[in-house]
Amino acid sequence: MYFQFASPWVLALLLLLPVLWVWMKRRGPASRPASMRFSTVQAARGTRRTWRMALRPIPPVLRMLAIAAIIIGLARPQTIQAKDVIHGEGVDIALALDISGSMASLDFQPQNRLEAAKRVIDDFVQERPYDQIGLVVFASNAFNQSPPTVDHNVLRRVLDQAKLATDLGIEDGTALGMGLANAANMLKDSDAASKVVILLTDGVNNAGQIDPLTAADAAAALGIKVYTIGMGRTGNVPVPVTDAFGRERVVMQPSSLDEATLQEIADKTGGRYFRAEDTEGLQKIYDEINQLEKSQIEIETYANYHELIGWALVPATLLLLLETLLRQTALRTIP
Repeated sequence: MYFQFASPWVLALLLLLPVLWVWMKRRGPASRPASMRFSTVQAARGTRRTWRMALRPIPPVLRMLAIAAIIIGLARPQTIQAKDVIHGEGVDIALALDISGSMASLDFQPQNRLEAAKRVIDDFVQERPYDQIGLVVFASNAFNQSPPTVDHNVLRRVLDQAKLATDLGIEDGTALGMGLANAANMLKDSDAASKVVILLTDGVNNAGQIDPLTAADAAAALGIKVYTIGMGRTGNVPVPVTDAFGRERVVMQPSSLDEATLQEIADKTGGRYFRAEDTEGLQKIYDEINQLEKSQIEIETYANYHELIGWALVPATLLLLLETLLRQTALRTIP
C-alpha cells in the first residue's frame, strides 16, 4: 500500500496562500477596526489587553487553514493497494561458486576474484526477481548455502557472507565435480521448464569424489543446462600471501584454468562456456546469460484506490464553521 495525490498539480495553489494572507490583512475588517474620537487618552492609560483582542487574529488563521485543507482535498489524496498476479514460469537456477584460495588473486582490481564475482552475481540475482535461485560454494568439498528460493534478499545476504576457504579454515582445493553435482541435485526435483546451473571457477579440478564430466552427464540426464565460466587472466597474476611472521605481501603466481573440461561440461548439457579476464568481462557474461535464459512471465496488476478527500474537506468545513461562529459571537465586531 502506498499514498499519492491523483491531481498533484493542484497543490501548487498552496503557493498563493501567502499572497492571500497579505491581501486579507490589508483589505479585511481587521485592518479597519472600529474607532471613536476622544480629546484625550488619559483615561485609557493602564487598561489591559482583553482576551477578545488577543483572540482577534484567530478567524483569519482559521480561514487560511480551511483554504489549505480544501486545496489538499482537491488534489485528491488517496491510498493504493496494488496486487500483482503472476502467470507463467520462471527459470530455476543454481549458482555454483568457487571459493578456493586462488580466488584471492588480485587480477580483478580493485577487488579479488571472489569479491568481483560476488558483486556481479548479486547484480544478476536482482535482474531475475521471479526466478528461484540457489547457491552452492565449493573448495575441496561443496556446501549448499541456499536452496532455490524467490526470497532473494536472503540469498543475497548469504552470497555476501561467502568467504575464501582459507579464511573459513577449511581445506583448500577445487572440487568442480562436487560443486556441479550439488548444484544439479538442488534442481533435480524442480518442475520448471528451464533448469540452469551457472558454474564459476578459476582453477583445475583437484579434489572431491566426483569427476566433473560424470557430474555433467548426470546434469544432462536431469535436463539441466550448465553454463561454465572460467575466471582469471592467463600467466602470472598477483596473489596476496602471508609469511611466517604474519606479514602480508603480494607475489606473482601462475594462474591455471582447465578450459577444456569447462567447455566439455557446457557441451554435454547444452550450455555454453565463457572466459572472463576482468570484472567488466564477467559482468557482460552474466548479462548475456540473463538474455539467453528468459523467464516466461506475465504480470497482471490490480489496484484498489481509497479516496481520502474527506480527511481534508471535513476539517476544512469545521474550520470555516468555527470561524463563522467566532465572528458572530465572541469576536463579533460592531460596525
